Amino acid sequence: MSGDYLGMSLNFWIIIGAALVTYATRVGGYLVLSRFKRVPRRVDAALNAVPAAVLTTLVVPAAVFQGTAETLTLLVCLVIGLRLPMMGMFFIGWAVIVALRTVGL
Repeated sequence: MSGDYLGMSLNFWIIIGAALVTYATRVGGYLVLSRFKRVPRRVDAALNAVPAAVLTTLVVPAAVFQGTAETLTLLVCLVIGLRLPMMGMFFIGWAVIVALRTVGL
């Protein structure tokens, strides 16, 4: 069969490769940080910023390129995020996007 290697499809090997790369990056990060007796404050601050950076890279393109509902939801979440904890912002953002999409924006 074309696209098969050792009886497995290309998709299988892509998944296995992605799993190995993910595992290697996690183990590599652990090994690098385990060399420190104490993690420096700057490294700790950078690691704490990673979730927000990842969330930003996922949310901003959708808000900018998808449409009015997404952009308005992002603006609402920015304002709400200044006052409420993150989970509250997520739930309100979810409710706003559902409402705006329901009315056709």
